Amino acid sequence: MKKLWNEFKAFAFKGNVIDLAVGMIIGSSFTAIVTALVNSIFMPLLSLITGKVDFNAMKWTIKSGSATKLLEDGSSVVEPHYTDIPYGAFLQAIFVFVFTALCLFLVIKGLNKVMNLRKKEEAPAEPPRLCPYCFTEIHKDATRCPHCTSELTKKE
Repeated sequence: MKKLWNEFKAFAFKGNVIDLAVGMIIGSSFTAIVTALVNSIFMPLLSLITGKVDFNAMKWTIKSGSATKLLEDGSSVVEPHYTDIPYGAFLQAIFVFVFTALCLFLVIKGLNKVMNLRKKEEAPAEPPRLCPYCFTEIHKDATRCPHCTSELTKKE
């Protein structure tokens, strides 16, 4: 049992697991910020542009048939039956996804600028050292060419 506990401790308290836990907590907090930004700023702006206040209320109502209803006096009445298709909820989900992706893109782009995480240009590689006699590539610290066995100086 002690061996199992030690293995679990070694696994649970590794740097990667702790980093992952911290990342998940910060990610969930960041999700709340992005959701609030989308729902309280971008969606009302979209409502101003489109003239619709609440996309969730948008729906198609279609007649899906009729039903016969018996009244108390024994007579019957045919009443149409309607079905609602709430396409507004689907549109709302699409807009929320697009705006959330846009917010994440802009935030990450800004963080990259602030933290200067852009890839730095790599220094140009040194040209390979060539043997002055046989012109084959040799190691930079070699004192003799492995191909033609010529003695080399450091300057060559």
